[in-house]
Amino acid sequence: MKTVSIVKYTILLILLIFIASVSFKSCSINPEAWSPPTPPKLEGVLLENNLLSSTQHINLDGWYGPEDIAVDNQGNLYCGVHISETDFSDGRVLKIDTSGKVSVFCNTESWVAGLHFDSNQNLIACDLERGLISVDKNGKITTLASEDEHGNKFLIPNDVDIASDGTIYFTNTSSKIPFSRTHIWKLLMEAKPDGGLYSYNPKTKQVKTLIEGTYFGNGVAVSQNEDFVLMVDLAKYRILRYWLKGSNKGTTDIFLDNLPGFPNGVSRRADGSFWLGYSTKRDPSLDGIHSKPLVKKLVYGLPLFLQPKVARYGMIMHLSADGEILKTYYDTTGKVVSEASSVEEHDGYLYLGGDVSGHIGKYKLEN
Repeated sequence: MKTVSIVKYTILLILLIFIASVSFKSCSINPEAWSPPTPPKLEGVLLENNLLSSTQHINLDGWYGPEDIAVDNQGNLYCGVHISETDFSDGRVLKIDTSGKVSVFCNTESWVAGLHFDSNQNLIACDLERGLISVDKNGKITTLASEDEHGNKFLIPNDVDIASDGTIYFTNTSSKIPFSRTHIWKLLMEAKPDGGLYSYNPKTKQVKTLIEGTYFGNGVAVSQNEDFVLMVDLAKYRILRYWLKGSNKGTTDIFLDNLPGFPNGVSRRADGSFWLGYSTKRDPSLDGIHSKPLVKKLVYGLPLFLQPKVARYGMIMHLSADGEILKTYYDTTGKVVSEASSVEEHDGYLYLGGDVSGHIGKYKLEN
């Protein structure tokens, strides 16, 4: 009888600790209610296929997280990485030469997300510890900007593109909370405007806010004529367009809305069209609780192992310069391409990134 009582009290104590832990963590989030649009049917140009199943893998020697990929003028690949699938506490920028050899180009000691080479072959990047940085050919790091013109910190700088005049366009996902796995989940659940789209003038060293308050601002791409810049609004399943020229200069509109997944990286092709990469498909259960703040608080309070898991699902899109979906590529099994956080085209291939992948995907385009 005594043993039975001890077991009961132990179970009760564990249950109380669990409830207290969930309640405490739930109080740290203050989500907004919003109702996502009904996801589009996967038919027509969105019809599922297995085109990405032929994708090859470029090994990263045990590193993870090539969130974005840049190519230098010699055809070498570069990506930022972290030390394990779940540990983002340390990082490097890797170089993969044309023979496939992997080496450390720069020891950032933090995960680097967006990357793009400027006209002088300096690697402009989004560093989660420093902000917007420039890395020269010898791997020397220079911080360009760590906050906007109003003093808001770039705590989760995300992606970057560069115009022909050298102007750098980049996103910052949050100016309120630093990067962590838990904080990313918090940003998605809260559904509040934070961070934004910015420009940096390398001559004047001035930062200018273009879009203030975005919903998980992510990928960036400047149009071929440089009359607008695209910004992925991941948590709202859409792409925004900020006009740089013309009668709409200085205004923002929606380039593409109600996408079938979590859009991540966007890049421009030589013909002016765009590639769009996805982290995963939409989750009906997540869409269903977005209008219920209390439920979102409770779900957020659960331990990570009890929270919804990200589905392994490869998806990229080819978009016209006007925002029309031209073609969709899938790996519905997620076995070959589990995610496509970015898409970089080079010499007849698409190089696919991933936030937690241990490799870069290499997909051969059809002639």
